Amino acid sequence: MFKFFRNFFKTKIGLAIALAFLGLIALAFASADVSSTGTFGGIAGGDRVAVVGDEKISTADLVRGTNNSIDRVRQEQPTITMQTFLREGGLDIALDALIDRAALTGFARQYGIRAGDNLVNSEIRMIPAFRGPDGNFSEDTYRQSLAIQRITDAQVREDLGIGLLSQQVLIPASFGATVPDRLAERYAQLFLERRQGSIALLPAASYAPTGEADAAVVRKYYDDNRDLFVRPERRTIRFATFDSEALGDRIEPTEAEIAARYERDDEQYAASETRNFTQIIVPTEAAANSIRDRVIAGGSFEQIAREAGLRAAPVTDVDREGLSSQASPAVAAAYFAANRGAMTTPARSPLGWHVARIDSIDTRAARTLAQVRGEITDTLREEKRVRGLADLATEIEEQLSDGATLAEVADELDLELTTTAPALADGRLFETPQQTLPQVLAPALATAFQMDEEEPEIAPVNGGQTYLVYEVTAITEAAVAPFSEVEEAAEFRWRAAEGMKAAQAAAERVIGRLDKGQTIAAALSAEEVRVPPAQAIDMTREDLARQREQRIPPPIALLFSMAEGTNKKLEAANSAGFFVVRVDDIAMDDIDEDNPLIAQAKRQMGPLLGEEYAQQLRTAMREELGVSRNPSAIEAVRKQLLGN
Repeated sequence: MFKFFRNFFKTKIGLAIALAFLGLIALAFASADVSSTGTFGGIAGGDRVAVVGDEKISTADLVRGTNNSIDRVRQEQPTITMQTFLREGGLDIALDALIDRAALTGFARQYGIRAGDNLVNSEIRMIPAFRGPDGNFSEDTYRQSLAIQRITDAQVREDLGIGLLSQQVLIPASFGATVPDRLAERYAQLFLERRQGSIALLPAASYAPTGEADAAVVRKYYDDNRDLFVRPERRTIRFATFDSEALGDRIEPTEAEIAARYERDDEQYAASETRNFTQIIVPTEAAANSIRDRVIAGGSFEQIAREAGLRAAPVTDVDREGLSSQASPAVAAAYFAANRGAMTTPARSPLGWHVARIDSIDTRAARTLAQVRGEITDTLREEKRVRGLADLATEIEEQLSDGATLAEVADELDLELTTTAPALADGRLFETPQQTLPQVLAPALATAFQMDEEEPEIAPVNGGQTYLVYEVTAITEAAVAPFSEVEEAAEFRWRAAEGMKAAQAAAERVIGRLDKGQTIAAALSAEEVRVPPAQAIDMTREDLARQREQRIPPPIALLFSMAEGTNKKLEAANSAGFFVVRVDDIAMDDIDEDNPLIAQAKRQMGPLLGEEYAQQLRTAMREELGVSRNPSAIEAVRKQLLGN
């Protein structure tokens, strides 16, 4: 579930960013500011969850970090609950990252490593989100972005500074790591290793209890595992859409508007002439005349230019005014005086003497108002549609800000209001997960799950062709479902859990028989429950490497990490049961010194070794500064996040 989240902390770049931007995907901590003083609303355990050197990590820091971490996970899994996130170790991940962040800061301060204001300013200016329409850094855009994220300039600078420190400290520690040739050779030889063994699955379903369940037992299972029955937050949305039809006849251009636009763009509709030509530019008039004369005499313009060490360059779709400004009025006069296919009279510009062959002439006659009326009408109609919709959206937004309700706005504009069934954050309907919200709500879904009730919003959809007005009419917080509503699910989970316990015990019995010398077939057949036969495995690590693009099955991975003649059990995914893995034989072939696998091993192990160096440096920084944790405060934060 958290593979992408954990892997992010393991990469070199991700490591640097993670330490500096624990709470940042875009910038910094985006959650509301919580004071780090006092006792955090009176929760027990003090207001410090950890101390790194002289720097204290407050309960408020951990709450912000955890909330921001789950927001990042929700980008991949919108319906994940805080209960599930914490059960999967999210709080520990957030705290470890905060400790690493504090250790890095203390280590840099201790050894005089710093990130100056000018360097931070440079980083801010390079962030694309802060660029204006001209592509350059915009102070206004920067301030607006901070206001939207509800963070301060100081917070941004602090986090960017820590990011720069991590680049200075951690990246040099991991960059360019290489492994010795003998180690690479030994690692490459592993590709030739062949393993033979067996894998058996003891299905939990085969060992699950049958018959009628004891109601008291099921209820106790529910009470002991309430987190498993948390229903995610769901919301009911009421919305309406409007497009150009809401503007009525207002988007139709008048005769006066059409005439005014024709007059404004009279140059666009006037007679025009553009030319395509091939030209060269030479230093002297004599050289230009010589080339012109040779072409007129029958020579190839391109060949003559090459003989002179020049290139005849084609130029397309140029009008007289444009050529005059780009070259000179004299060049424009010469080029537009020549006929199609003719060579022009040499003319001078600041670059030299121009001579050209006129390849084609495109002459367009003037167009009357009657001829372009349809074109102008369509253009004006589209402009008025876009402007009219934007103005109407602004007007509606002002009405909503002044206290108007969505129903009042819909009634005034004669819009049809639609109310959805309770929906989850990923767009699925709560009661019928196979159905989803209307597609028009997709762009507004993230906002709808952040806003409060009775706070109507308006947003453009379909590229501005349509506008959406919506509000949240009901919010059902994530909570444990009542036992009466999930009794069947609780019984199913109880049976599955009991089946897993029995399958684990069965796996231990099978391993005991294997350890006494029985074959895996005999060990499995001794079970009172009928189980599937074992699967024989005979493959090399090279075979395993060919499956890199696919997920290697966990029991196969375990088989390649065990010693010869050993047996181990492994829990199957999704509570499917337990695997029993046995390794019968391991064979290793010799490897030639020039085997390409050795070079491949060096390339693969270098980055891994670099990551290990960075990890060891982080550990060393922690040990040098000293880290102490406050278990009671950490547990208090956990309870606070769970709403207990």
